[in-house]
Amino acid sequence: MTAKFSGGCACGAVRYESAADPQLQAQCQCRDCQHATGTGHADFLAFAKQDLNLTGQVSFYEITGGRGQTVGRGFCPTCGSPVLWRVAANPGIAVVMAGSLDDPSVFSPQAVMFTSRGHAWDYLNPDLPKFEKLPPPPKK
Repeated sequence: MTAKFSGGCACGAVRYESAADPQLQAQCQCRDCQHATGTGHADFLAFAKQDLNLTGQVSFYEITGGRGQTVGRGFCPTCGSPVLWRVAANPGIAVVMAGSLDDPSVFSPQAVMFTSRGHAWDYLNPDLPKFEKLPPPPKK
């Protein structure tokens, strides 16, 4: 596999790669993402789970997400770096944190969600589509 996207934790114990493009690249300003990142929002890329090759052990801290279902925030148990999420509402998706990318410059957000929880000091691209909460799920 030739990886288009690759990354991992700070110590290298957790690694991932994907030859596929992400299904979504976004920013989230919910309070849970603020707590998880220690800043005003989280930057992430969502891949089809089968398109992401993950190596190493990840520990998860589970919260209740915006649609009332579990979100597991995955981090390296050695260095504590946030690396990925698993979302009960969509178990076929693997979400990686943009800051964990080997080349974070490839991150290109398409939307901002939970702007109702955002802060004036957390200035994000004004041209991106904004959603006060989660955007509606895609129609099947």
